[in-house]
Amino acid sequence: MTRGLILYALMALLLLVTGLTQGWSVTLTIVNYGLISAIMALGVNLQWGFAGLFNIGVMGFVALGGLAAVLTSVPPVAEAWAAGGVRLIGALLLGAAIIAGAMLLWARLPKGKLAGLVLLAYLVAGFFLYRWVFDGAVERVEAINPAATGYLGGLGLPILVSWPLGGVLAAGAAWVIGKTALGLRSDYLAIATLGIAEIIIAVLKNEDWLARGVKNVAGLPRPVPYEVDLQQDPAFLERAAAWGMDAVTASSLTVKLAYAGLFAAVLVVLLILAQMALASPWGRMMRAIRDNEVAAEAMGKDVTRRHLQVFILGSAVVGIAGAMMTTLDGQLTPGTYQPLRFTFLVWVMVIVGGSGNNFGSVLGGMLIWWLWVMVEPMGLWLMDVITSGMSEGSWLRGHLQDAAAHMRLLTMGLVLLLVLRFSPRGLLPER
Repeated sequence: MTRGLILYALMALLLLVTGLTQGWSVTLTIVNYGLISAIMALGVNLQWGFAGLFNIGVMGFVALGGLAAVLTSVPPVAEAWAAGGVRLIGALLLGAAIIAGAMLLWARLPKGKLAGLVLLAYLVAGFFLYRWVFDGAVERVEAINPAATGYLGGLGLPILVSWPLGGVLAAGAAWVIGKTALGLRSDYLAIATLGIAEIIIAVLKNEDWLARGVKNVAGLPRPVPYEVDLQQDPAFLERAAAWGMDAVTASSLTVKLAYAGLFAAVLVVLLILAQMALASPWGRMMRAIRDNEVAAEAMGKDVTRRHLQVFILGSAVVGIAGAMMTTLDGQLTPGTYQPLRFTFLVWVMVIVGGSGNNFGSVLGGMLIWWLWVMVEPMGLWLMDVITSGMSEGSWLRGHLQDAAAHMRLLTMGLVLLLVLRFSPRGLLPER
């Protein structure tokens, strides 16, 4: 407990120093993304720290959360729905029906070569029928004003609704992945989750009818006021003057503080639920399965089923974080879902914070995100100091200044090595 309080106090001190030196706007931006990162780390910790599941498809569930923000908050495109929306939905239902029919057919047919040939013929015919219906609908939808829309849009609901919906969407994908991949060895599970995450990203990038693909969906609605609206509010202008701030600075800080309050509230709720789960008989059972699957199975525990449960829960938390991040960004940009940011970095957060400790994961999320943001400007400053005595045309000076861009990767690796060497169980080890 004392160690945790000291480490959290040091993290608060880092943010305080950043605010005093870099400005409070920068600090609040770090805090907001740090809170989202902490939620992602909490979700991964549920899977790895509770059950030992090695999921490296984090970015796929983050992307599904971002997709939920679009499908929830964007108004429907009436012209696209009129042109081919009903046919497109029908095509998706047809595809699901073809898959269900294939499963039913395989269960009913007597096993043998004939059954395989019949199933193959059924799937080939179903595929061509599905593509005929689906491709025609997609072509019509994407032809509707492609520069501005070219997709079906969403439900036009408040964007806060997308946060739990992002969790539901990610949980549904986790159920499908878990039913097919859980029970495999940990390395095979990692490969499966990575591959499926890449498939999800590829679909988001290439299916314009869904969320405009790489053309992005910008201008998502906010759950907090816009700065320009605050700047036109006489009461707010009076408060800003009383604070000794100009309207632009005060409105920016107010909006970021409002986001921080929302994100912190979600984090606190999820952290309380995670702690309750950890202290419950279910949590103790999950840790027993993690430590010795063979012994747990011998005691009558359904290991695969429990793994599926915790895999779905952890993925749902990551999906919520993905919807929150897209809300903060105000746009969905599938091209930014890179493994380095949403897989490697989140795993570093969990390992550095302390695998199996929920508070450690939150601390790791905040600390690693702070380092991720601050290391690059600090690296540039360091290289300027080192090369200050060198001539302008020196090849070494140019090389060192160019190398400052790689300080992030160097720092992440160095931090990970130091923690694994001197505190292998993380800054806040599991108790």
